[in-house]
Amino acid sequence: MAIVVEHEKRKAEILTKALDVFIEEGYADVTFQKIADRCGITRTTLYIYFKNKRELFLWSIKHITAELEDAIMELVTKKEFSAAECLFETLMYIIQSIEDNKKLFNVILLYLLQLRKTGVDTRKRVARRFLRLRHVLSTIIIRGQKSGEFKQLSVRDVNDLFYGLIEAAVFRVVILAHDTMDDIRQTIALAVAEILAP
Repeated sequence: MAIVVEHEKRKAEILTKALDVFIEEGYADVTFQKIADRCGITRTTLYIYFKNKRELFLWSIKHITAELEDAIMELVTKKEFSAAECLFETLMYIIQSIEDNKKLFNVILLYLLQLRKTGVDTRKRVARRFLRLRHVLSTIIIRGQKSGEFKQLSVRDVNDLFYGLIEAAVFRVVILAHDTMDDIRQTIALAVAEILAP
């Protein structure tokens, strides 16, 4: 009797388990064999889904960022939230996610540093990955300006301010090894209060 394999389900399981291996071992030390072992499959089976370690790593990152984006979109679409509440809660969720995924951000940083050594423009790579997030922030800011809740400031400048705070949170977690982001949370609360219309 043939075994029915749900390929999308298996692929999602592989991505989740592979991400754990990348976090535990670091990108450079991970092999296809280690991932296959963690998934309880052969390396040959793993090649059916992914052609190499780099592709698997990038898909793992896409998998986790898709989950993050889904959670953010759920916050953004809550009708009971004002624009200020929506912006604040979205930013708090992102900061909490950064705090909860310190090891992942360390792995991503090492991967980006490795890419940069090969001449890849890592700034463009990161910008592409977070384009949706910047769009969501702009959407919330525009919503707040249209409703009269936010001051009529440059949407781009306000977006850059909040995106810069997100980058600062990542820097503090990865480079400075901060355990909490309470100072960033306070700064975000202050920044949201500052863009509120009088």
